[in-house]
Amino acid sequence: MNVVNMSSEDKKTDSDPKHEEDQINTASEDNKQVICLGNNEVKSRAVVKYSAAPPSSTYALLQEKTDLKLPPANWLRENTQLGTAGTTVLGSSRKSKPFSSFGMAYDFIDCIGDDVDVVSDSENIKKLLKIPYSKSHVSMAVHRVGSTLLLDELDIQELFMRSSQTGDWTWLKEFYQRLIDQKWQRKKKSKEHWNEKAILSKFLYYSINSDGTAVPLPSDTEQAAEEGCGTAAEGPSWPATFNNSTTEAEESAIPKEEQVDTYALGHVSSVPKEQNLPTLFNEGENSQSQDLRNDFVRNILWTFEDIHMLVGSNMPIFGGGRYPAVSLRLRDNNKPINVLTGIDYWLDNLMCNVPELVMCFHVNGIVQKYEMIKTEDIPDLENSTFSTRVVKDIAQNILSFLKSNCTKEGHTYWLFKASGSDIVKLYDLTTLCEEAAEEKCQNPFTLPVAVLLYKVASNMILKKSQNRKNYGIIRTLLLNCIKLLDEERHPQIIASAHYMLAELFQLDDVSEDEGNGESLRGGGSEDSYSDEEEEEEEDEEDESSYSTSSEPQDDSKAVAIIKSVGELSVPEKYKSTHQIRPNCAFPVSQDKEEKCRLVLSYVLKGLKAVESSIKKESDLPAADPSTPIPLKYEERSQNGARDVEQEIALLLDRVGLCNEELKVPTRSGMLPGTWQHRMKLQLFLKASKAYYVLSDAATNLLKYGRALRYIKLSLQCHDAYCSINGGLHPQVLLFHCQCLSLCGDVQLMLAQNASNRAAYLEEYNYQTKDDQEILHCLHRESSCQAFSMATDLASDPEYQLIVSSKCYEAAHDLLTSGVLKDLGQEQLAQVLKRLGNIRNEMGVFYMNQAAAMQAEKQGVRRSVCVAEQELWKKSFSCFEKGMQDFNAISDSVNTALLLCNIGRLMRICAQAHCVTTSEHSRGEFSPEETLYYNKAIDYYQRALKSLGCRESHSAVWDSVNWELSTTYFTLATLLQDYAPLSRKAQQQIEREVTETMMKSLRYCDLQTESARQPLYQYRAATIHHRLASMYHSCYRNQVGDESVRKQHRVLAEQHYSKAVRLFISLSDAPCELLRTLLERVAFAEFTMAGQNSSAVKLKTLTGALEIMCETRHAFKLIHKELLEQQEKMLTPEDSAKPEELHSHSSSSSELDTEEVVKLIGIFEPSLSFLLLQLIKLSTASKRKVSSGKEEEQVKIYKNVYSCFLRAEKSVPLIQRVSLFMELLDKLKTPTGSDEAKSSSSWTSK
Repeated sequence: MNVVNMSSEDKKTDSDPKHEEDQINTASEDNKQVICLGNNEVKSRAVVKYSAAPPSSTYALLQEKTDLKLPPANWLRENTQLGTAGTTVLGSSRKSKPFSSFGMAYDFIDCIGDDVDVVSDSENIKKLLKIPYSKSHVSMAVHRVGSTLLLDELDIQELFMRSSQTGDWTWLKEFYQRLIDQKWQRKKKSKEHWNEKAILSKFLYYSINSDGTAVPLPSDTEQAAEEGCGTAAEGPSWPATFNNSTTEAEESAIPKEEQVDTYALGHVSSVPKEQNLPTLFNEGENSQSQDLRNDFVRNILWTFEDIHMLVGSNMPIFGGGRYPAVSLRLRDNNKPINVLTGIDYWLDNLMCNVPELVMCFHVNGIVQKYEMIKTEDIPDLENSTFSTRVVKDIAQNILSFLKSNCTKEGHTYWLFKASGSDIVKLYDLTTLCEEAAEEKCQNPFTLPVAVLLYKVASNMILKKSQNRKNYGIIRTLLLNCIKLLDEERHPQIIASAHYMLAELFQLDDVSEDEGNGESLRGGGSEDSYSDEEEEEEEDEEDESSYSTSSEPQDDSKAVAIIKSVGELSVPEKYKSTHQIRPNCAFPVSQDKEEKCRLVLSYVLKGLKAVESSIKKESDLPAADPSTPIPLKYEERSQNGARDVEQEIALLLDRVGLCNEELKVPTRSGMLPGTWQHRMKLQLFLKASKAYYVLSDAATNLLKYGRALRYIKLSLQCHDAYCSINGGLHPQVLLFHCQCLSLCGDVQLMLAQNASNRAAYLEEYNYQTKDDQEILHCLHRESSCQAFSMATDLASDPEYQLIVSSKCYEAAHDLLTSGVLKDLGQEQLAQVLKRLGNIRNEMGVFYMNQAAAMQAEKQGVRRSVCVAEQELWKKSFSCFEKGMQDFNAISDSVNTALLLCNIGRLMRICAQAHCVTTSEHSRGEFSPEETLYYNKAIDYYQRALKSLGCRESHSAVWDSVNWELSTTYFTLATLLQDYAPLSRKAQQQIEREVTETMMKSLRYCDLQTESARQPLYQYRAATIHHRLASMYHSCYRNQVGDESVRKQHRVLAEQHYSKAVRLFISLSDAPCELLRTLLERVAFAEFTMAGQNSSAVKLKTLTGALEIMCETRHAFKLIHKELLEQQEKMLTPEDSAKPEELHSHSSSSSELDTEEVVKLIGIFEPSLSFLLLQLIKLSTASKRKVSSGKEEEQVKIYKNVYSCFLRAEKSVPLIQRVSLFMELLDKLKTPTGSDEAKSSSSWTSK
């Protein structure tokens, strides 16, 4: 029989045991003790979590014949070796207290709920495991926290003695009397019992005395000790019922570190080391704080097979022998050791990891001998033989029975076995108490259980590695805690619990639900404290063993019954099948509003709990929570818009960081530094964050009226927070900057969507009941008007833009202050970007106003007014400030956009300086226009330089490039159409027009495929057309130098050719193509007029006719659009809608029929002239016709000319176009083969 070496390290400490670190033995494998007995084997492992005992010292070996009836000199003196056993005559262990498990649970909160199955006094554990062997009664209170059971002795007789004095628990007394059907009587301990206890106490003191001699005590001391023997067990050890709430004076006197956990800035603070949670209850009850204290000598984490227990033990441990630790026992040699005593000794040694037992035998108090017994040999002692396997089965069955039936957290269960009975019953005292119509505070366990639930939840939140899957567990813990408590008596715990419930929703992470929602909603480990898989369902006969369904039971009030204690010895008779907290999954919603509404409901309940505890009434009249508080919608005048800057500037003084704490009561009479004050601060801040998230979500949904209402509520919460707080933490200031930024965003969106103002106003004025009640709570501390101007819904877009700008400026000033200079760099970049954007919006707003003012006076001869100039200045100033903001964050793209907008502003200024003559016609191009257009070009070029290259941002680059090309084109067009001949020479103007047009052409990107490519092609074609027209005009009007005229003729033909090619590539410019071709024909006709040779003239006319034939492409496009227009007119309106959409998508503009008619008026005489001249020249030619080809051509000319003359002018336009296409086809057929030759021949002359 081998025994693995056992060791434990007891740590002596002078500090409070509640805050000792867990002590883990250095040799983890050595801590595992395997006891072998025959075919039985059990596994036991003990780890000392805390020990107040000194290092084990060797016990004193008493001499034979030592009389233990004589007290030693050190008797009853306090001794650290004996622990609490040294101050009582009851022997090795004190009587269990009713709250001993709670004291341990408070100290080792990390173990509760998941890691440990049972928390209890070692005496209670031994009593449970001896149930099948013992006839004595068992009465224990059982409480469940997650998968952990807390077991405490419930001295029912002592409770009833107290009940007869106070009147409490009368319902339980009556129920108990009915249960056992007789009146209870307390059995007094015999004198022999107390003598044995006294001898044991003296033996222990002898064992720590160095000389072991008996030194008599004074008679009065001994007499007092004997009297103590008779009264120690009968004194009241039950604490008074917790039915008195702490007064305000008492609460304010409690040091900060002794009060309930409070939270700062949305983060859970660590629990102070000096904190003593029982001070939450009633400071006046000394017995309560004593009974809730963990005063065991040792707290041990004991693993017995697969059962993990946290036990408290006071057993003295000595050194000596073959092992570093032994337990010391005293036995009467005339009384054999029975099974109960053997199990006692064996379990004590296992729990304390003691490998050896030293037994001292005496006869009538006279020491006889000592005997050493190994722990694993105890089950084989004579007359006390027991099976360790059976003890293990008993432990597993009892634990399974309790876990299967003690299912409700917060309920007090009563495990009861009457003396001499084999039936074990389990009652739910909480349910019985509710049926008895007594208040829940009548149960003395209610408050300790509630505080334990609160502490476990708080500890789980404090864990940095906490998984969100446990949030459902935390929520259930807190809800059960709140359910147990009365708000009038315990507002502090209730307010803190509601705050922690709100804290479970991490509002800072707006995307948290998207990634984890599915795993949280699905069934998994979040529904249970443990990660164990659900066990198989137990057999029907197993279920019937402790349920009332199989056969009628005598007691219908019992939750469950063990019909015979013998069943506990049957292996796996009971299995725990109950799933812990099946409905505790954390509520997850993709809807942010629903999540925030939950948070706000918890905040409101927390505020109500705080308000109920404040005794002093506010000076404000009582408000009706059902009456809405108006959000104060106002129309803003121009003066109001200017006043907003001054008001928002004052906010900086209000929200600035201040180190001075408030020293006077708040508006509601709340004293600074109290728990109410700290809790209100956190609740106000949490509400502000919830409303902020709601506003942000509403903004994303384009519900800007709702968004403004929520951000107003958020800032009102912040206003109340500032009213009761002397200084703001930097993190709070950062959050406030976010609120101001969001407020600026909402006001900007409202300004940009003024058309929906009626809908936004309706959203803005809506209020929920929770919002109203939270507002009333806020108004108890503040007027909440500090941010009223920033959050009002105004009708003036300019005012809204100013408010938006000032909100961003206030956030910027906070972020650049000394406190946040290093903390808010990331947020500062965002605010600077918003500042640049709002200043751009304001610049555009003023620019558009200037353009509208200019449009109103169009056609009226007026000079530039002062109002226009003021708008230009405002717009330019906003753009410049915006550029500074974007330059501060190196945002080249947005800088380019603002430069582009300034370029547009310069163009508007140029247009405003347009000269109008007395006849309301356009005058010459003025120097002011030239100046502003050149400034616009300069800003556009700076924008391109800011971008660097197209790859940096293609969309912005293309936009700036287009605007630059447009500006050059507009400048050249105005210079060409309204030439300043009074100031410049014709040649200089022509040169400037050509240069400017070519610059515009240079920025026409014809190669890159984009949405603007057709526009670039059209502009390039127009530029070539205009240049060709200009050279055409110069050629016609030029007199003198023939080489210059020839150059103009060549340039005109080149530009005409390029313009025609570009117009042909476009499908939506038939009129422009037709006009260009007709001008080109006219250019050919003018050329012919200057020629003398008939043959040369014939070639020129033939080339002009071929150009005229090219107009067929333009007429074909015109005919197509005329057909589409005709179909639209014939098609019903409803069915035409899809076609209209298709037509609109296929062509950029409708056909200008008036322009077509006008061009046809030029086309017809031009074609008639060409045909007539060709016929004349062909027939008048004196050269001999060598073939019939020329004759055939002449016939075609005559035929077409004849048809042309006979054509009706009054027929519809589409028929005329069809005729032109037909005649042009006839002309093109015979001459098509010589097209290239003829075209080149006439142009070379």
